[in-house]
Amino acid sequence: MDIHTTDDAVTKRIRFFTDREQMLRKNDMYFYNQPVEEIKGGARVIVNGREMGMYASYGYLGLLGHPRINAAAKAAVDKFGTGTNGVRTLAGSLTIHTELEETIAEFKHAEAAVTYTSGYVTNLTVISTLMGRGDYVISDKLNHASIVDGCIMSGAEFRRFKHNDMAELERRLQQVPAEVAKLVVADAVFSMDGDVLDMPRTVELCKKYNAWLMIDEAHSIGVLGKTGRGIEEHFGLGDVIDIKMGTLSKTIPSVGGYVAGKKELIQYLRHASRAYIFSAALPPAQAAAANEAFKVILDEPWRIEKVNANGRQFIDGLKGAGFDTMLTTTAIVPVLCGTDERAFALTQACQHQDLFVLPVVSPAVPEGQSRLRATVTAAHEPKEIDYALGVIEKAGKKIGIIQ
Repeated sequence: MDIHTTDDAVTKRIRFFTDREQMLRKNDMYFYNQPVEEIKGGARVIVNGREMGMYASYGYLGLLGHPRINAAAKAAVDKFGTGTNGVRTLAGSLTIHTELEETIAEFKHAEAAVTYTSGYVTNLTVISTLMGRGDYVISDKLNHASIVDGCIMSGAEFRRFKHNDMAELERRLQQVPAEVAKLVVADAVFSMDGDVLDMPRTVELCKKYNAWLMIDEAHSIGVLGKTGRGIEEHFGLGDVIDIKMGTLSKTIPSVGGYVAGKKELIQYLRHASRAYIFSAALPPAQAAAANEAFKVILDEPWRIEKVNANGRQFIDGLKGAGFDTMLTTTAIVPVLCGTDERAFALTQACQHQDLFVLPVVSPAVPEGQSRLRATVTAAHEPKEIDYALGVIEKAGKKIGIIQ
């Protein structure tokens, strides 16, 4: 028996999403949480017995299943087992955790690094640990939800600036009293639009107004910079980010998140951030896989060149067909559809032609900006991208998204 019989706000929210899901399923337009039975080389997957081209993966360099990374994970299980004894502060840190953090620090040209069990948790705990009441956090309006949640959880004064608008960022900084602590936080590559932060100007403003700078590199590691080290390398800026955050679950085919920076900052986070103190460590296999992945990136630079070439091919092909891909210059390629209905219809047409793509609709994006959030990786071959472009173009014309 359902005890929640009143028509309260919680009941209404649940009913709204339940009704929407049922409607989508009824019309063959529910494509979330699909059962992936096998991953074949990074660019293809088996879903419900069908082989499909994967265009929704965050594995930008095609490292999932790399023999060196797999071997490292298996060796770690043999040496340490499948889990840990608890939190690192009390139960001890495995040597593989220390090795991973040293590898990350070297990769990011930082003094030290600390790892957490997810990227979401990393942003949540780091922002809320460093900032508090009376401080100010200034955030790009298109930052990831984990950044927003961390800002709110911190209790600091939370201010946002228009996406990548450096004039408004400066106005926000001018509004903050000079003597208080302030943090500017932004994505390096924005996860829904694929464009890149104006990093040189952001750095200038942070120096001018004495603000700490935190950059989330979830979608830029392995994509930006000649050696894949990220946005600092991309713009040739050197070591300019105070808090270098990244994930271990996208380009790096593992799980977790990290922050790299000065030794004092990292030691403070080890002893003050609740997600480190009260959460168990990364499983040994995942730590070892991530550790080896950073080394593979440096040993196989062709992957960075290929993902960027594939991104240009995909973007140019979509633009040539008449699609709006917004301001992307990376492997994240929004295919703007407009309404939610058009986004679902385009997804349906693509999935029926064995393209694994997913729609992003309101409220995840503003109404009228629903889209396919397509991605390409170094695992794709040019002929596969050509096939995908043909399918999307034909469907886009039929639906009326393009002429």
